[in-house]
Amino acid sequence: MPFVRIQLKAGRTPEQKEVIAKEIIDAMDKHNFATRDSIKVIFEDMLPENFITDADLNKEK
Repeated sequence: MPFVRIQLKAGRTPEQKEVIAKEIIDAMDKHNFATRDSIKVIFEDMLPENFITDADLNKEK
């Protein structure tokens, strides 16, 4: 049973997540990676205050 974990900046709608999950499941099924019913797609919504990019560190204050 494969788990696909996707970490995203918070704000995607359930509909957007469903579209991406379907594409991932379709791709894994197409390439015989796993059966469709065994694939689990997990979304982790990340709040902006919980991650930092290089651009954040280098922007002028």
